[in-house]
Amino acid sequence: MSHTHAPSPQPSRLQLAPGPWSCLLEGLCARFPAIPRETWCARFARGRVQDAQGRALAPDAPWRVGQEIVYFREVVDEASIPFAESVLYQDAHLLVADKPHFLPVMPSGRFVQETLLARLRARTGLAELAPLHRIDRATAGLVLFSVDPATRGAYQALFRERRIDKQYEALAAPCPQRIFPCQVASRLVRGEPFFRMREVDGAPNSLTRVAVLERGPDLWRYALEPVTGRKHQLRVHMASLGIPIQHDPLYPVLQPQHAPEDFSRPVKLLARSLAFRDPLCGALRQFQSRQAL
Repeated sequence: MSHTHAPSPQPSRLQLAPGPWSCLLEGLCARFPAIPRETWCARFARGRVQDAQGRALAPDAPWRVGQEIVYFREVVDEASIPFAESVLYQDAHLLVADKPHFLPVMPSGRFVQETLLARLRARTGLAELAPLHRIDRATAGLVLFSVDPATRGAYQALFRERRIDKQYEALAAPCPQRIFPCQVASRLVRGEPFFRMREVDGAPNSLTRVAVLERGPDLWRYALEPVTGRKHQLRVHMASLGIPIQHDPLYPVLQPQHAPEDFSRPVKLLARSLAFRDPLCGALRQFQSRQAL
């Protein structure tokens, strides 16, 4: 099954930056060179580019620096992800979802409707639902969502101030030459291509604790605790130990991308549990994924 011209459930917002463009169409084509001019023309024609008040804009409208516009992303023939999420908990402030492998949390790239956020908004009718953090599309497990915008900041602070305990599990090759538990600290920056990360010299900005849960003959089950929350942190750190996570196509070496996607080889990484002291009532909240690697 596929979705043809599936509209984004929420518009993207853009504040117009300084540039030499005389009109919106020219500026947007320059700002997003990967999007064909015809795509932008079609969006304008269908009223899918609007001002902050929701009024449709014309392609020849002037480029006004500082103006906020909204536009609705669309993906032609968006492929379905054949795995289902589940809701483990929901109240007036929080929703805890158990995400399958391959499903992105937020709209990006070739995914708009086939995202955890879009599915949950459709399922619950909660238009203000918003993720409080993200995990990779390749990673399965727990994602915490804010239900009420009025209390969102209190829960966002848990992540910003590192007052939430996040535990992951991964399957990777045995590593008998190393003493566990251990810590991996390094400086992570954007690599090439843009969706990869790399380690460089300098003060560490990422820290992961690694322990062994189970030692099998071919694979070990590892417990991973990300103290920081850098993009792809766990995947990079496991690769740096010489034990990349099983089926990881990005680390340590970028593997050729094949289409269609092979759903039989998920990256063996699971966001297993979340625990924190609720900032509203002080209760201890503990959630655990029902999935297994």
